[in-house]
Amino acid sequence: MNYKTISEKIHNSVQTISLNRPDRLNAWTEEMAVEIKKSMQDASNNTDVKVIVLTGTGRGFCAGADMEELNKIDADERAEQNTTSPYSAFDSTWPLDFQRAQTWFPSVPKPIIAAINGPAAGLGLILSMWCDIRFASKSAIFSTAFSKRGLVAEHGISWLLPRLVGIGHAMDMTLSARKISADEAEKIGFVNKTFSDEIFLEEVYKYAESLANNVSPRSMKVIKRQLWQGLLLGLNEAVAIADNDMVDSFSSEDFKEGVAHFIEKRAPNFSGK
Repeated sequence: MNYKTISEKIHNSVQTISLNRPDRLNAWTEEMAVEIKKSMQDASNNTDVKVIVLTGTGRGFCAGADMEELNKIDADERAEQNTTSPYSAFDSTWPLDFQRAQTWFPSVPKPIIAAINGPAAGLGLILSMWCDIRFASKSAIFSTAFSKRGLVAEHGISWLLPRLVGIGHAMDMTLSARKISADEAEKIGFVNKTFSDEIFLEEVYKYAESLANNVSPRSMKVIKRQLWQGLLLGLNEAVAIADNDMVDSFSSEDFKEGVAHFIEKRAPNFSGK
């Protein structure tokens, strides 16, 4: 499909979605939001795709909301956007918490890796935050930006960021809106790992292709759902759901293949069923 604000490619069972407005440091627009969702839906429905990588074209990941577009929104329009999402639910079987305009990434049934190749500010930081795993190049810079624009902690950042980095670091990041280096982002736990710019994408795809080729797609789908939805549950309910999921897994084709390839000492050939 031809997109205006993103590009996509598939290689070795990994679909890469690249924000593609390099002249604007891939600043976020409503059109980009719609196109990303369509691309994610296509990746979810494609059995050849096992893992999704989200990155930016050029020298940035995403500089946040496009200020020209943001400047056109008055208070009444903004309030209406916050109560009526312009998008339908990605997966209506998920809790409503994960059906809002910026919180639906967890309901994508395949792991999403954010390959943060440069500045990630405001909505750009939030976009990476809702991915399942985050890798950053050494030149990446992070900032929440909101308090410097007269805005507040938006799009679920007040709920998820403290869970990623702790309340103290979350307060610092959102109140000060200061720039945080890739090394500091790794130190406080916002990103999983950083790599030098020279080997960044090589390392990201090495990890993504390892997931795609060595791990059960069915297991990844269930585990992702367990971890994200588990954030909304008490321990007893989470354990009960996991127990039922485990019983279901015993009758899956991927469980049989998981045992067989281990015993036979060969590479796995998971079907995702």
